Amino acid sequence: MTRSPTATAPPSVPAATGIWGRQLDRFPGTAARTRYLAITIAATVVLYYQLYAQGTVATKVIADLGMSLTYFIVIQIVGGAIGAIGSLAAGLADRWGRANLVVYGLVIVSLLMLFAVPEVGGATSYLMLFALISGVEGVVLVATPALIRDFSPQLGRASAMGFWTLGPVLGSLLATAISSSTLDEHPRWQFQFQVAGIIGWIVFVAAFIWLRELAPALRDQLMVSLRDRALLEARARDLDPESVLRGHWHQMLHARIVLPAMAISSYLLFYYLAVGFFVLFYVTTYGYSEARANALANWYWIANALTLVIFGALSDLIRVRKPFMLIGGVISAIGVGWFAVATAAGDTGYYRFAMIILVIAFGSGMTFATWMAAFTETVEARNPAATATGLAVWGASVRIAVVLGFTGLIFLIPAANVLVESGHRVTELATRYQPELATLQRLSPAVKAELSMKPEDPAVQAEALGQIANLPTGDVGRVITLQRQQNSPGLTESDQRFLQQNGGRVTDAVTALRAASAVPADDLAYLTVHASEVRTAAHDSPGQWGRLWWLCFAAQVLFLPSIWLLTGRWSPAAARSDAERHRAAVDAELHSAGTR
Repeated sequence: MTRSPTATAPPSVPAATGIWGRQLDRFPGTAARTRYLAITIAATVVLYYQLYAQGTVATKVIADLGMSLTYFIVIQIVGGAIGAIGSLAAGLADRWGRANLVVYGLVIVSLLMLFAVPEVGGATSYLMLFALISGVEGVVLVATPALIRDFSPQLGRASAMGFWTLGPVLGSLLATAISSSTLDEHPRWQFQFQVAGIIGWIVFVAAFIWLRELAPALRDQLMVSLRDRALLEARARDLDPESVLRGHWHQMLHARIVLPAMAISSYLLFYYLAVGFFVLFYVTTYGYSEARANALANWYWIANALTLVIFGALSDLIRVRKPFMLIGGVISAIGVGWFAVATAAGDTGYYRFAMIILVIAFGSGMTFATWMAAFTETVEARNPAATATGLAVWGASVRIAVVLGFTGLIFLIPAANVLVESGHRVTELATRYQPELATLQRLSPAVKAELSMKPEDPAVQAEALGQIANLPTGDVGRVITLQRQQNSPGLTESDQRFLQQNGGRVTDAVTALRAASAVPADDLAYLTVHASEVRTAAHDSPGQWGRLWWLCFAAQVLFLPSIWLLTGRWSPAAARSDAERHRAAVDAELHSAGTR
């Protein structure tokens, strides 16, 4: 009996193995693919957590290292600029691969967080270390979504990107959750960096052992569904990775790539300001403790995380992205506008802010998971081999937007600088010396001046005691005289009655004046110089922050038209029709190739 020929599996494609290669010569099975995706997402979460840890202790870092708020913002600006350069450099991941960038980037950042940053001796060294960390992060945080794209076909892309975008959100949540639960017991800001370094080291070990990536000939193709694997493996034998990368930067510097990347970067300005300055905003403007401010931020991160996953899966189910981006963008813009109004009001309560934050988190989660899927699909439509290059354009755009946004922060919120530099000490001194300051407030400027020049002069003291006790100076002098003669037999009944009525008031005034005189001159001088400007800054701060949030609102509105530039359908029916046509074409090619 003659046996009919059977199809054989295509030979494996060239792949570099070992710890310097980490490449797979075939598409992995479900279990292995899930493992690679999980490690990539874990690495993303930890890297963002490490980047955002400083925001949870911003006020402590500023105070301990003797920075101004402006200098602290400059550190973020420098970090964003170096991160943009790192993101552009990550475009090399299309030639060099992705996995090693993630693995060794993790260990570099973790070592810096664990050993270097906690030992800094001043603001300049802190700036240099933060810039180095930001540069490495800029590289790695382009490589991780590229890995997610490689292992996830388009029909499951939004779900996969929904989990990837949990990275920045869960990173933020991890930072605020750990700080809000440990700051009371471990108030030193260095502790937060050390914890982040230890967690990063643990994830590095897992990534070093298990993380892999597809060989170039496999990742450089477009996979619509998992059914495409056999066809793509067959095609990979004849694919030249170098030829498909020719002109990849020119292909990615296209309006349909660059403009949406810039638009989403401006849209995310509120998110990045929340990450970097929510704690500072609530501490300086509303007097929250750092732990309470971090707890409020948790409402944002938790709601955002859930929304990212839910709408990523829903987008894959009905196979469209654009309606989710549009609806989510409108919802989050409304929430940001509401947040601006609430901030300018100056008296908005904790739970009202929490409710507004939930609205913003819901809308932005719906938008960003589906945007990442649509953007990578738009990049693939230009050249699937240049995915990392396209993501490098996005990563650089985000960091440039952060640089511009944080630069504007310096000029839009001058009150915050006053409150950070002087507010804490003014509040501390005012609380410590509250009775003494109340005593001094009863004195006229002229009497204060005379006391400072002639503190032992009886006439000056009598005048001061009169103002404190709210008695005429003559009555004070009479009380003092009568108190000296209190045991004298010549004291009249009228004198005794006068002494009984006013003696206690003068005695209390003497005690209060002595206490006020004991306040250190340096502390009084500091309050004299800064108390007024701190009061003015506290009054102006809500309105200034409100203007910043209105700027974020405008950025979110401007994002909406860019949705039309991205690849993808608006209609679920049209999307299903496209998928069916692709399936038929793949089946036909497999049949003709004899691989089915």
